[in-house]
Amino acid sequence: MNDSEGPSKDTSAPEVEAAAPAKKVRGVEVIAAFVRQLPNTPGVYRMINADGDMLYVGKARNLKKRVTNYTRLQGLSNRIARMVQATVTMEFVTTRTEAEALLLEANLIKRLRPRFNVLLRDDKSFPHILITSDHEAPAITKHRGARTRKGDYFGPFASAGAVNRTINALQKAFLLRTCSDSYYDNRTRPCLLHQIKRCAAPCTGEIDMEGYARLVDEAKAFLSGKSQTVHNELAEAMDKASEVLDFETAAIYRDRLAALSHVQHHQGINPHNVDEADVFAVHQEDGQTCIQVFFFRTGQNWGNRAYFPKTDKALEAEEVLGSFLTQFYDNKETPTLVLLSHEPEERELLAEAFSERAGRRIELAVPKRGEKRELVEHALTNAGEALGHKFAETSSQARLLAGVAKAFDLPRVPRRIEVYDNSHIMGTNAVGGMIVAGQEGFAKSQYRKFNIKSQDLVPGDDYGMMREVLTRRFSRLLKEHAEERPDETQPASESEETSEETTDTTAIPAWPDLVLIDGGQGQLRAVRETLEEIGVTDVPLVGIAKGPDRDAGREKFFVEGRPSFMLPERDPVLYFVQRLRDEAHRFAIGTHRARRKKKMAKNPLDEIDGIGPTRKRALLRHFGTAKTVSKAGVDDLIAVDGISEATAKTIYDHFHE
Repeated sequence: MNDSEGPSKDTSAPEVEAAAPAKKVRGVEVIAAFVRQLPNTPGVYRMINADGDMLYVGKARNLKKRVTNYTRLQGLSNRIARMVQATVTMEFVTTRTEAEALLLEANLIKRLRPRFNVLLRDDKSFPHILITSDHEAPAITKHRGARTRKGDYFGPFASAGAVNRTINALQKAFLLRTCSDSYYDNRTRPCLLHQIKRCAAPCTGEIDMEGYARLVDEAKAFLSGKSQTVHNELAEAMDKASEVLDFETAAIYRDRLAALSHVQHHQGINPHNVDEADVFAVHQEDGQTCIQVFFFRTGQNWGNRAYFPKTDKALEAEEVLGSFLTQFYDNKETPTLVLLSHEPEERELLAEAFSERAGRRIELAVPKRGEKRELVEHALTNAGEALGHKFAETSSQARLLAGVAKAFDLPRVPRRIEVYDNSHIMGTNAVGGMIVAGQEGFAKSQYRKFNIKSQDLVPGDDYGMMREVLTRRFSRLLKEHAEERPDETQPASESEETSEETTDTTAIPAWPDLVLIDGGQGQLRAVRETLEEIGVTDVPLVGIAKGPDRDAGREKFFVEGRPSFMLPERDPVLYFVQRLRDEAHRFAIGTHRARRKKKMAKNPLDEIDGIGPTRKRALLRHFGTAKTVSKAGVDDLIAVDGISEATAKTIYDHFHE
């Protein structure tokens, strides 16, 4: 959903954006100027500072009355007062109802990420299990994203790992295929999965389609909440096979029952009277917030996940939860029941907004007793434990980062470490990879890949590749984040501005405090010269050279101004740096393989000017393969529908330069 679609914006009421006063004013004065032009209607307002950064996005039942509150600093919290004083302009969008304003507010918060709002950090869609219906032999597979393929979807699951484990067990229980349709269509004999009793092999007729359809129906019934019925039917079939001394068939049913029990065991707590619900529990401690989410569908527990939203330490759990819910369900389907540990602000409005978007009744409840309360208490316990684990991990990571600062004589404990590596095969499909680590471990959202573009590089020139990667990376930093460049002459406590706006002390800055290079003295020198050419001389650089016989633990480190050295064996800092280097290596290799695979799959016809999808299909329909097209003469090419003599000559010349 965005500003121009869905129920979020009133198409009959244009966006209201008043012109700011001519002189440079801010705070109460500029807000008061806007108030005079605002309507008494629902809507969303945005507060912006002098740099054009979004400070806050809020919604209101009555825009005029709500914004008027900001013109009186008395009674405002210190946080809100700072926000008001930093505001130099505002933007407004009117909506038909307050519920629409609530949905638009959530969408804008997620997209604009204002500094003073509660922010949901990780907003990936959840994976589902899909049993396809567009093939004579349906397959079971993991699915994430838009539901474009025909079939039955089951979920959501808390993680891809939970889906993989469930599919693995369901394969043993129901023997459904997991292969692609093209693989299925080209089989002439059963694959290994059939031999290890993980697939019924409908591809080669080891089971007829009627029998396979029964297996599919059983799997759907199990995933739809009829697990006990399926379990009883399999147990009955096993007993009947035993009675007629068909022990081989009985053993198959026994193994399937064991697989079903494995799935049910790993689902943990399964409610008796809650068919479909999401459970949210909030735990706050030492200025940090954890929200634990459990997913229940068809009476089964499909896993849980912990979130750590970015929020002000002064906000109560109720306020954090309300803002979190609107962002969480902005791009996800809402179940019929949402159970909460705290009463969020405007619970009834949240339910109205979710119901309006879903087209059915959605209930938000804070249970006080019974099974539903037990589910919430269980989620609360997990939230507390997750926050405790986070504190422990953050403390351990902080010690390691302090050790890195000491080992490499850094002016401060690093908040952002960048590690670079290259990957190629004889210079082909060359890529560079950058991984980032901070106070919370690897920051995968900050990873970057660089397709090597220079045509002047000698194939396999690692120095040249690294020069290109570092030039592109730091040139962009200078262009986009020059004002955030740290002052290396001051300790972190003095050079970094402290703020009470949020408790997000682990936020990763744009500029690195340390750059690790996978290479020795020569690689380090090339990187230093590259950075000096673009005017960057204050970023600490460390080269990591593999030890004799490439033994882990015997790496040599190179720092400018010091002789090469090694860290003591079993030093936690050494293990930490090894993990960083290995992660960079993994990321670079994975990126290279993906690029190579994409290039291998590319059709040669795609490279010919004037050959679009229609002519490409006509050529392949006529000749069968691109290889046959490459061997065809001009007269043969002209015989294809839609191929003129000029186009035929272009195709022929492409393959016969």
